[in-house]
Amino acid sequence: MNANQSNKIRAGILGASGYTGAELIRLLSQHPHIEMKLLTGDRAAGKPLGTVFPHLAHLKVPTLMKIDDADFSSLDVVFCALPHGTTQEVIARLPRHLKIVDLSADFRLYDLDAYAKWYGHAHKAPELQKEAVYGLTEIERKAVKGARLVANPGCYPTSAQLPLIPLIEAKQIDLDDIIIDSKSGMTGAGRAAKEEMLFSEVSEGIHAYGVAKHRHAPEIEQGLSKAAGRPIVVNFTPHLMPMNRGILSSIYVRFANGATAADLRATLERKYAGEAFVRVVPEGVSPATRHVRGSNHVLIGVFADRVPGRAILLCVEDNLVKGASGQAIQNMNLMTGLPETTGLAQEALFP
Repeated sequence: MNANQSNKIRAGILGASGYTGAELIRLLSQHPHIEMKLLTGDRAAGKPLGTVFPHLAHLKVPTLMKIDDADFSSLDVVFCALPHGTTQEVIARLPRHLKIVDLSADFRLYDLDAYAKWYGHAHKAPELQKEAVYGLTEIERKAVKGARLVANPGCYPTSAQLPLIPLIEAKQIDLDDIIIDSKSGMTGAGRAAKEEMLFSEVSEGIHAYGVAKHRHAPEIEQGLSKAAGRPIVVNFTPHLMPMNRGILSSIYVRFANGATAADLRATLERKYAGEAFVRVVPEGVSPATRHVRGSNHVLIGVFADRVPGRAILLCVEDNLVKGASGQAIQNMNLMTGLPETTGLAQEALFP
């Protein structure tokens, strides 16, 4: 598979009836090299897509079906948008010729003991875990290009690692004093009906959740530790906002080795100067989630704190696009030899 092929890449989406599945369909419908050949959604099996997502009813795509009834032999690529803990056994059964992008957390953690600790059960496909590549595209591009199985990063870890990894590699921040305060839209909690997700439970308010125990903490620490060459532990607290999409991560750091806020900005600008989707905003500008809504873009702001020796990093993304389905397509493009930006040219929807 490559960018010059005349035949389209045949794709399947497992879990197409969820939010990330719907976002994959929306984005892939504009992708010039993709043909969606298979959509699964066990609870909606037998239904046309339009009955689940009326905004996608006009698309000529297959009827939703159960995974157990799916024929994968004619596919080239599979996107797995299934709940955590269910993907490992499904992927283990897929034909080896398939390239796979997994949007769940099932293959993100390299340490199987850490996975068992944070997800409450032993990993069910340890041999596949050894093969999986962590797909934070701008950081792991070379590995993604040669991968068969890519573990798409979590939404919070994407917004935390993109600003922090270049600064850690440049030795400009204190590795033992990193605080990540993140706020996400409701779609990050998935589409399943939950009492705590009712409108009256979440509107007109904000609340922290997973305090000191959110499963994205070890994923963030894994990436930062790899960049540092030694273990890093961070303070990470996520909050739920009464909005549909978006993540804002406010990250508090202490300077190291005589660095300044200007040095941090310069490092990030150099790192992302040639990137299509990650941009450092001008000095004094505070990026907002509405600046990236519906797009695959990430905006990073750098501010000198009023407290001497410290800086504040702001990072925004759309949790369903760069935080999930958009980054999955970005990775798929790399895996199949297509230009990385193919199908991802959407600008943000503003206001």
